[in-house]
Amino acid sequence: MSTIRLLVLAAVRQHGRAHGYQVRNDLEYWGAHEWSNAKPGSIYHALKQMAKQGLLYAHEIAPSTAGGPPRTEYEITEAGTEQYLGLVREALTSYDQKMDMKSAAIGCMVDLPRAEAVALLKERTRRIEEWRAAVTEHYIPEEGPAQLGHIGEIMNLWVHTADAEAEWTQGLISRIEDGAYTFAEEGERFVAVLADDQENPYATGERHPEDAR
Repeated sequence: MSTIRLLVLAAVRQHGRAHGYQVRNDLEYWGAHEWSNAKPGSIYHALKQMAKQGLLYAHEIAPSTAGGPPRTEYEITEAGTEQYLGLVREALTSYDQKMDMKSAAIGCMVDLPRAEAVALLKERTRRIEEWRAAVTEHYIPEEGPAQLGHIGEIMNLWVHTADAEAEWTQGLISRIEDGAYTFAEEGERFVAVLADDQENPYATGERHPEDAR
């Protein structure tokens, strides 16, 4: 799965229509340039590729009165929405995703109905428990890592990571079941994107040739 595709689709979907620099600005606002591969070049490339694939619709708009080239505004298509929600669902259930994909999925989970998000996270927990059971057929945590020499530290790391993932996921499930956050079709949502003229305190300031497009 591609984290950059998920993030770009999420930003465009939240705006309704957005040009490339708006999408880049939002991803920097989310800090995605720090915890994922969301760099300017990859963002603009993803927008163009997904437009070619029918996941985004590209609108050519007139240049500003100040001059410069016309900008392209992107709008998510029905196919794009289907892929976006599919990526969120898969990332929420696949506990062994890299941290960037996990982070992106958590940031997008409120685009699903609450009950579905809970069900997906419970499936995530089930998969963690299933994986842990397979590992502990060969490694007994209570006997400590030295039972397998220093290689046992690898197994120890895996088990501790799985236990931490399961505990965190259970906590998230409890918070959601107790009514935390606003999910799809529940009313006014948390605004996570910037208005076109809103200053971004987390902008990198790095210039890219595609910023004007």
